[in-house]
Amino acid sequence: MPDDARSPRATAAPPARVALTDDAAALLARLRAVHGELMFHQSGGCCDGSSPMCFPQGEFVTSDADVHLGDLAVAPPGAGAADGSFTVPVWMSRNQFEYWKHTHLTIDVVPGRGAGFSVEAPEGVRFIIRSRLLSDDEWYALLPEER
Repeated sequence: MPDDARSPRATAAPPARVALTDDAAALLARLRAVHGELMFHQSGGCCDGSSPMCFPQGEFVTSDADVHLGDLAVAPPGAGAADGSFTVPVWMSRNQFEYWKHTHLTIDVVPGRGAGFSVEAPEGVRFIIRSRLLSDDEWYALLPEER
């Protein structure tokens, strides 16, 4: 099948490129209470530059040099869909996306202090990315412009 066509099996909405663990969702709920609306940016640098950075919305300016991977739907522990849920947009530098475009990313949190300006740094934890390759079905379910 040509790379610019959707699979005939792709009848549903394109698959999500990003997700988060329950632990990451709980941390985002706590961070949002302190910092307000949040966003993630994944750059392509070395060391901490390769970790997802969480910022208050608008404190990191995105541009045409970035790709919007999606919005994480965060439901704080014990909250229903209409009770405290919020979204967190996830961005990646376009150059890094070229390397990772075949992957599904899950944002998780682990003990340890990361450096940089990410808002979780003072909490003694850091966000990390867990990745897996998209399946063939997921890849072909993406719209051509999303590949």
